[in-house]
Amino acid sequence: MAERSTAAVDVADNSGDQPLTAKAGQATTDGAEADDKAGTHQQKKRAESGGAARDAQPPELHSGHKLARRYRLEECVTRLEGFSSWRAVDEKLRRAVGVHVLPADHPRARPVLAAARSAALLGDPRFVQVLDAVEEDELVYVVHEWLPDATELTPLLNAGPLEPHDAYQLVSQVSQAMAAAHREGLAHLRLNPGSVLRTETGQYRIRGLAVMAALRGITSEQPQRTDTEAIGALLYAALTQRWPYENNAYGLSGLPKGVGLIAPDQVRAGVHRGLSELAMRALVNDGATASRQEQPCTTPEELAKAVAAMPRIRPPEPSFTPPSPYPRTGYPAGGYGPASVRNVHPAQPAPVPPPPPLQSGAGRALKWSVSALLIAALGLGSWQLADALLKDGESDNPRTTQSTDDGTAQKVVSHPIHITDVQDFDPLGDGSEKSRDIAKAIDDDPSTSWTTDSYTNASFGSLKEGVGLILDLGKKQPVGNVKVTFAGRTSVELRAATSDSSTMPKSLDSYQKVASGSGKDVSLKPDKPLEARYVLVWLTKLPLTNGEYRGKVSEIKVTS
Repeated sequence: MAERSTAAVDVADNSGDQPLTAKAGQATTDGAEADDKAGTHQQKKRAESGGAARDAQPPELHSGHKLARRYRLEECVTRLEGFSSWRAVDEKLRRAVGVHVLPADHPRARPVLAAARSAALLGDPRFVQVLDAVEEDELVYVVHEWLPDATELTPLLNAGPLEPHDAYQLVSQVSQAMAAAHREGLAHLRLNPGSVLRTETGQYRIRGLAVMAALRGITSEQPQRTDTEAIGALLYAALTQRWPYENNAYGLSGLPKGVGLIAPDQVRAGVHRGLSELAMRALVNDGATASRQEQPCTTPEELAKAVAAMPRIRPPEPSFTPPSPYPRTGYPAGGYGPASVRNVHPAQPAPVPPPPPLQSGAGRALKWSVSALLIAALGLGSWQLADALLKDGESDNPRTTQSTDDGTAQKVVSHPIHITDVQDFDPLGDGSEKSRDIAKAIDDDPSTSWTTDSYTNASFGSLKEGVGLILDLGKKQPVGNVKVTFAGRTSVELRAATSDSSTMPKSLDSYQKVASGSGKDVSLKPDKPLEARYVLVWLTKLPLTNGEYRGKVSEIKVTS
């Protein structure tokens, strides 16, 4: 911790309320061009070395150049103010990486190294990770993760406003991540749509923590307020597809000049009221007035708490188009008209007439005998079919026995229990785990599934003990078996809330372990009779799938 604080002081503007951050870079490009057009709206200033940095020339590098005989530069994605950013290949580990390069005599070289090394100690998976920070051969370079499956927030916002659930996830995840960074003395100071990425799993990752600000000599007297206002601007843009300042930026139109900051729900119809007020509370740092006169959020920690206090916004229901109840027929259209028009099919041969019936007395007797045999055979077949169906019904509904007060055994029929609601449960992480897909775990369709985020090992990257799904059974009732179908061998526990719980508990301690198992098709049967309304399917070990550790629940069935 002492080493991190020292590094932070090297980058900080000592006039601030707290040390500016040692900041960790993790980016591919960072939206530099858009930010230059937008101008600066945060409370920040250029370091005194800014003029010298503009005079410094970036190192003469080219595609194919190797750093440390390991990192091969592939494509230059940013070049300005004496430094350049590249997409590169780590030939030792055979993976794509990003690299920031600047001359060792650059006035910002030392702060950049200090920021990168300090941020690398954070190790938070919500940030793009710094992999290396080196001074070598008159160059300083910072190596960071490259996320090929992630998309910048910029094109997502340009395509249109986000759904309320997506905007909620954005502000929730980013505010929690930045609150954790500030607790370790790290700030970003350049949060914008180019520095926030969304992965294919719906998780948001932040790049450029500290390093982007250090590369540009940006400091702030109030780094927490600066980052909080930037998060508010991201939420505002996500709700309205407008940038909350007068200048256009990141492909978004700014607000009309001279009217000040307008609440999102007044800019665009249908904006979620709670998120609109939250954006104003975060942007109050720049003179906005929050609706309903709530206190402004001046730190990421306060903003994260305000998000957590909101009613949870559910993901939209998947769209479904029912099939037509009337199947198409092969009959030609326009059935009325001349026969030559109607008859579009080739003529069929006339049916052969049956032979005439027997007219003699023996013939009539034979006819009645055959009829009687057919009737008898039909009755016997019907009886056998009914008996088989009854037996199948008994096998589909297994019976268990329970003892009555007088010691006799009484049969109890096991029947399926309808799951009225399901919620994702991540109390030890960021509070959400792929909530948009939770309904796929109980939709009676094995081809769909709820999938967790990906992790670096089977124990959730050593970040937490597990994640799960809370099942609401509608009312307190006996639970005999919970069958869970996974895509790979997964360790799982069945936990139950206390039988008198009338509301869904939100803490892990509120659920007691009643069964456990491991495999692809796991039946979780409580050791003792259980009555509950809320049960928790709690995943504790994840399978390795396509090089990633990830849980995948295809179907959950509950029976009494």
